Amino acid sequence: MKTPEARELSIKDLRERIETERAHYVRQKNNHAVSPVEDTSKISKNRRNIARMLTILSQKEKEVIN
Repeated sequence: MKTPEARELSIKDLRERIETERAHYVRQKNNHAVSPVEDTSKISKNRRNIARMLTILSQKEKEVIN
């Protein structure tokens, strides 16, 4: 998910999206542990996407507080 797309989501939607992405990330890591995946960059990209969304979530939560 691109940054502008994530910024358009509400806090609730962003939290739900993070949870689904985390579940997907865990599945990818487990699949890679069992049988190596050809394109391991997808795992790194997924991890970065989660971090990006967490950053946006914290920014949005700070805006609500202030």
